[in-house]
Amino acid sequence: MQKSALYKGCLEPIILQLLKDNGRMYGYQITQKARELTRGHLDITEGALYPLLHRLEEAGILETEIESAGNRMRKYYSLTKAGKKQSVQSFQELQSFIDHLSLIFQPKTA
Repeated sequence: MQKSALYKGCLEPIILQLLKDNGRMYGYQITQKARELTRGHLDITEGALYPLLHRLEEAGILETEIESAGNRMRKYYSLTKAGKKQSVQSFQELQSFIDHLSLIFQPKTA
C-alpha cells in the first residue's frame, strides 16, 4: 500500500491543523509546511489540495484573502469561526481513529 493512500483520508484534519497552528497560509505554503513537519513523508499534491480547499471554503470552514505578491496574486486561506470548531472535531475524530487502529496493531493481552 502506498503511504499516500493512508494520508488521503487524513488530509482534511491535517490542513485544518496547519491553518489552526499557522493562522493563514497559501496553498504552496501548506504543502511545504506539511512536507517539512513530516520530514518529507507527506507530499500533498495540488490535485488533492485545491479541491479540498475549495470544498472547505464553500462549506464556510475557510475564508480567503487575495493579496499581491510581487507580480502575482496569492490566495490565503484561514479558518472561520466554524472552521475552528471543525478543526477540533476533525482532530478528535482522527484521534479516535488512531486509538481504534492501535487496538488492532498493538493489541493488549489479558
